[in-house]
Amino acid sequence: MLTNDKKILIVGLGLIGGSYAQALKRRGFSVGAVTRSQGSIDYALKEGLIDRGMTEVDPDYIAGYDIVVFALYPGVLLKWIEANQQYIKSGALLTDVTGVKSKIVYKVQAMLRPDLEFVGAHPMAGREVGGVRNADCSIFQGANYIVTPTAANTEAAIADVEELGRVLGFARISRLNPELHDEMIGFLSQLTHCIAVALMTCREVEHLSAYTGDSFRDLTRIARINDEMWSELFLLNKDVLLEQIDLFAGQMQAIREAVANSDTDLLRELMRQSTERRALFDK
Repeated sequence: MLTNDKKILIVGLGLIGGSYAQALKRRGFSVGAVTRSQGSIDYALKEGLIDRGMTEVDPDYIAGYDIVVFALYPGVLLKWIEANQQYIKSGALLTDVTGVKSKIVYKVQAMLRPDLEFVGAHPMAGREVGGVRNADCSIFQGANYIVTPTAANTEAAIADVEELGRVLGFARISRLNPELHDEMIGFLSQLTHCIAVALMTCREVEHLSAYTGDSFRDLTRIARINDEMWSELFLLNKDVLLEQIDLFAGQMQAIREAVANSDTDLLRELMRQSTERRALFDK
């Protein structure tokens, strides 16, 4: 059970890790952090986001926490657990915020000590800016939170990670296995970032900023992108993402042919279908 006596450690104090810390502190939890930058620790302490923080892995410090949340890039997460899991308290619950699951969850569970449990999770929230100085737990309000359990997980641990999502303020908690998660995210998140990047790079747009309206701004909001993180996520989910890109390219070709053939009926049908489906997101 996720009660306030549980001490929570955030490993990686960036935007999401910092926003987790802020939300948890506001709910009365004791929150610690391990991150690379002393400046990030100093800021988080000054703003009351954490109770204590370190830039080095200290065995006694790590062992003091009941729940460990990894807010790291996927590759860094795997290396951190492999190198430092021996310091984690026996019986501790581990979770993450990583945007790809199949290539992460099973690897973590395979390497993990038998007295620890890892349940994957993905907060579907973010901003176009990074770092703990931009932490803002209001980004979780009304957002979705996906838990990705496997057969290796206990129901109690899964329930605790779901409760963590509710404590953080997420509006909807879902369960998906890692494979289905990656399929959904390949379409809903990774493909949309690909489209935004393509729009911003298919032609020179600097001079267009004086003429653009809301449509271009809305479509390209996520084009301000963390190239290190997102390139890693794209490649970890390569097969799924390629399928989604091909799916989108096929639909763009259908629209192109309708325009080329002056096929008003098809264009209007596609637009009606688009309007009906988009309305589902506004409910």
